[in-house]
Amino acid sequence: MDSTDHSTTVADDPAPAAADDTRPGPMGRLGVWTATHRRWVFGIWFLLVIGLGAAAPSVFGSLAGAGWQANGSESVQVRELAQQHFGGNSSAAVQVVIHSDDKQITDPAVGHVIAEITGIARSDPRFGPVIAPTPGMTVSRDGHTAIVIIGAAADTDAMVKAVDDHKAVLTSLSGNGIQVYPTGASALWSDFNKANHEAMIKAEMFSWPITLAIMVIAFGSLVAAGLPLLLTIAGLVASAGGLVLLNTLTPISVWAMNFAMMFALALGIDYALFMVSRFRAAIARRETPEHAVAETMETAGKAVLLSGLTVLVSLSAVLMVPAPAVRTMAVGIMLAVVFVLAATMTLLPSVLSALGTKVNAGSLPWAKKQEHRSHRFGRWGELLHRHPWPFAVVSLAILVLLALPVLGLKVAMPSITVVPDDAPVRQGYQIVADDMGPGAPGALQIIVATLDAPATATAATQTPGIAMVTPAQAAPDNSGYSILQAIPSVDPSAPEMDGILTDLRDRVPAGALVGGAAAENLDLQDALNTWFPVIVAVILSLGFLLLLVALRAPVIALLGTLVSLLSTGAAFGVATLIFQDGHGSGLLGFTPQGFLDGWGPVFFFAMIFAIAMDYTVFLLATAKEHYERTGDPRTAQVDGLAYSGRIIFAAAAVMVAVFFTFALAQPLPPKEMGIILGVAVLLDATLIRLVLLPVLLRITGHVAWWTPRWLDRLLPAISFGH
Repeated sequence: MDSTDHSTTVADDPAPAAADDTRPGPMGRLGVWTATHRRWVFGIWFLLVIGLGAAAPSVFGSLAGAGWQANGSESVQVRELAQQHFGGNSSAAVQVVIHSDDKQITDPAVGHVIAEITGIARSDPRFGPVIAPTPGMTVSRDGHTAIVIIGAAADTDAMVKAVDDHKAVLTSLSGNGIQVYPTGASALWSDFNKANHEAMIKAEMFSWPITLAIMVIAFGSLVAAGLPLLLTIAGLVASAGGLVLLNTLTPISVWAMNFAMMFALALGIDYALFMVSRFRAAIARRETPEHAVAETMETAGKAVLLSGLTVLVSLSAVLMVPAPAVRTMAVGIMLAVVFVLAATMTLLPSVLSALGTKVNAGSLPWAKKQEHRSHRFGRWGELLHRHPWPFAVVSLAILVLLALPVLGLKVAMPSITVVPDDAPVRQGYQIVADDMGPGAPGALQIIVATLDAPATATAATQTPGIAMVTPAQAAPDNSGYSILQAIPSVDPSAPEMDGILTDLRDRVPAGALVGGAAAENLDLQDALNTWFPVIVAVILSLGFLLLLVALRAPVIALLGTLVSLLSTGAAFGVATLIFQDGHGSGLLGFTPQGFLDGWGPVFFFAMIFAIAMDYTVFLLATAKEHYERTGDPRTAQVDGLAYSGRIIFAAAAVMVAVFFTFALAQPLPPKEMGIILGVAVLLDATLIRLVLLPVLLRITGHVAWWTPRWLDRLLPAISFGH
C-alpha cells in the first residue's frame, strides 16, 4: 500500500477549495484558538509535562503490586480475619522456605538461618509475628524442608513492597548447603511484577525504533513522522505523573502503567496520524495555517474525539469488576487516553499551525508525488463496489473459522509458571510441592468459631481432594475464632481446585469461612466470569449509542458495532490455539498453562473493542463526510476508503508492531497480551475495516445512512464536513 501524502490538489480533496465563507463549528473554533494562542498552549503543556514529569520516574516504585482479589468475597473475609486475629498468618504472609539436602531442621546451622530470618522480620513494622517451623504442619516428613511464616502486619500492597525490599537479603542467607527462598502470594506478586515490568520496558524500547520507521514510511516526511511520537511522549509523561499522584489517594496497580504505556503509544500515534495527514492535505490549499487547522479539527478532530470517547466508554465498563487490580488497570489506560486526547486536541494543532508548510520538511524522494487521496485504496474501493459478495463471504469465512476454537476456551488465574524458572518464589514453590505434596503451596485456610472447630476439621478431612487438615489453633486474642489449614491433594492451579473449594465450602458448618491464596484466585475468577457478559453488553450498547449519535445512521452504527465482535472472537480463537492448546509454543518460547489468564477476556475484550471502534470511526466518519457532500453512497464507500484506507493501514501497522514486540517477552502475560491484541488489530484492520465494512456500505447503499424522522429530531446535529 502507498503512504500518506506529501501534497494534494484541489480536485483531490473532498471539499471545494473556496474561501472560508462559513463560521467554523466548536471543534474548528478550538483549532483556531490553539493556533492563535500557541504561547499559552505551549506554556500550559510545558508546565504540565514538567510538573507531572517530576513524579513520573517514581511511577513503577510507587504503584501498588497486589490487588488481585474479588472485594467482598469469602476468601478476602478470611484474609482480613487472619490479619486481625491470627497475627497476620493470612494469604499475604511471607512463607520463607528453608531446604537442605544434608541437614535436618534441627541442625544448628538451620537454626541460625531461622534466627536471621526472624531478625529481618522484626526490623520492618510491615511484618508481623514470626511462626517457626512446626513438625507435622510446616516441616516435611524427612525433616529437610521447613517453612518460616512471617505474618502480614500491613495490607497486601504494602506486603508486596516489603518483599521487594527484603527478598534479596532473605535469599542471600543461602549457603553452607542451605537454600532460602521467600514464597507465598506476596512473594509471587513481587517476582511476577518485576519480571513483567522488565519485559514491558524491553518491549517498549524495542517497539520505538520500529514505530518510527513505519511512521517515516507512512508520512514520507521526517518532521511529520516525528510529530506523533512527540505527542505520545507528552501524553505518557503526563499520565505517568498523574498515576503517581492518584496513587496517593487510592492504590493503583503497577500494571496500570504497563498497559497505559502500550495503549498510549498505539492510540497516540493513531490519532496524530489521522490529524497530521488531514492537516497536510489542508495546508496545501488553505490561505493560512489557522484555516488548515480549523478544517483539520472540524473533520479529523471530530473523529478523533469520538474515537477517544469510545475508548473511554469501553474501558469504563471494566470498572464494574470488583477487583482493585483490574479496575486500576482500566483507570491507568483511561488516564493515558485522556492526556493523549487532550494533547491531540490542543498541543498538536498548535504545533501544526506553528509549522505550517514546514510540516512536510525532510520529505523523502518517494513521497514527492503522494496525494491525500490514495489512488490505490480508491481502486480497492472500486473493486469492492463491483464484487461485494465474494469479498464478504471470504472475509466472514476466515473470521468465523478463526473464532471457532473460542468455544472451547478455558480461563483461570495465572499459575506459578508465569514467573521465570530462576525466580526465588518459583524455586521455593517447587521445593515445597516436591517435599510436602503438590497442594502444600496452596493451603486453604478455614476460620470458624472455636466451638465448631472439631466438626469443621471432620468435614474438611472427609472432603474429596483434601489430603490433610492441620489441628485447629485458637486465636491468641481470645476472639473465639480458630483457624485450620486444609492441604489439597492437587496443585493450586489444577482444574480440580475449583470443585474441591466448592465442595469444602458446602461441607463445613454454617459460619465457617474458607480462604487462602488459591481460594482468592478462584473467587476472583468467579467474579470475572460473572461480570464478563454484563461488561460485553454494556460496551456494545454504549459503543452503538456513540456511533449512532455521531453518524445519525442506525443501520451502519449497528453494523459497525456488531462486526467488531468478529475480530474479537477471532483473536480469542487464535489465543485458544496458542496459549491453551500450545500450538506454536515452542516457537514463541513458553510452556502452555492449558488455559488463558482469567483477566484476559474481560480486559482484552474492552481493549480490542476500543481499538476496533477507533478504526470504525476513522472509516465511517470519512465516508459520512463524502455522503453529506454528494448524497451518493457509492462515493461515500469508495472515497471513504480512498481518503482513510492509507491511514487505517499505517495506524494498524504501527499498532501491530507495538503489540507484537510484547510477544518477545519471556513472562507469559505480556506475551498473551501482545499476541491477542496484535492479532485482533491485524484482523480488524485488514478483513473488517478495509474489506467487510466497506462491503456492507456497498450492500446497504442509501439505507446505511438513513435516519428515521423521529430519531432525527432526537439526535444532535453533527456533521463531518468542513
